[in-house]
Amino acid sequence: MTSEAGEIMEKLKDKKTEYETIASSDSSVNLEDIDNRIIAEVLGLERYGQVRFQGYSVNPTQYFGSSSQQYMPSGSQAQAEVQMLRDQMTQMQASTVKQIAQLKEEAAPRRS
Repeated sequence: MTSEAGEIMEKLKDKKTEYETIASSDSSVNLEDIDNRIIAEVLGLERYGQVRFQGYSVNPTQYFGSSSQQYMPSGSQAQAEVQMLRDQMTQMQASTVKQIAQLKEEAAPRRS
């Protein structure tokens, strides 16, 4: 580890300790997503076209490759996916209703 990386790690640890100390005495402090806040405070906000922790000269295309793209379905693909998910929900609801009915049937003789 380089001395620069060591210094950054120390700053990150110090900030985390600071936040945990504040949170222990102040219940209004929300610790969700604290790691991202600490990284942003110590290293600054992310810059477009750079990959954090990979140096200044590395861009996303170099690091992830040129073929990596976020999944963006077309309109018809998205509609088909939504319909498929709706069908799954309907099946799950029907299954749940059936299971509840079976449990009620099983419980009915016990009550008598």
